[in-house]
Amino acid sequence: MLAVMVLVVVLSSIGASKGVVIGPVITDGAFFLFPGAYILGDVITEVYGPAAAKRAIATGFLGSLSAVLVYALIIWLPGFDDEFGLAKQQALEVALGPVWIVVLASLLGYAAGQSVNSLIMWAGKRRNQESKLYRRLISSTGAGEGVDTIIFCTVAAQAIGIDSVAQWANYAFFGFLWKVLVELSLMPVTARAIGWMKNHEPSYGRTVSN
Repeated sequence: MLAVMVLVVVLSSIGASKGVVIGPVITDGAFFLFPGAYILGDVITEVYGPAAAKRAIATGFLGSLSAVLVYALIIWLPGFDDEFGLAKQQALEVALGPVWIVVLASLLGYAAGQSVNSLIMWAGKRRNQESKLYRRLISSTGAGEGVDTIIFCTVAAQAIGIDSVAQWANYAFFGFLWKVLVELSLMPVTARAIGWMKNHEPSYGRTVSN
């Protein structure tokens, strides 16, 4: 599960550097990936606790930072000086150059949003134990995604190509709406995954009592 979460975070950092327009909606190339990170965060928090969720967040962004360093090295290395080589170098700079801005935006937004998400999930778990799972999922999703979206859209706007308040508002509003709708629609799947993990994870009882 941790490996999947890291993969989603790293791929999202690359995909989000491309602005995408679908009809009247402004989004980015990672719009279909990022809700998965929050769903995995919910499962990890519910089963293993907030400390495990924080470790998963840190591991995910360590992977993203490693990718940024590798991209920078690839861009820096001298390439062929013919027409094809120069065109390829320029394409790499355009495609991978802004990724560090997206990673920074993701780091700030996701860390803040996932921390809020995890805090609400765990507070509800301590208060209600095994009951009211759906209430925890809904409340944590709305709060976490709201914080994440505002921070991410503000920091990443330049890298994506957003240059007006109207575009930013469009990007932030539909981004938040999309992520929340995806998580809510997949909530039955999330609940089943949590139930399965609780039944098959030997350390589950000890985690809840801590």
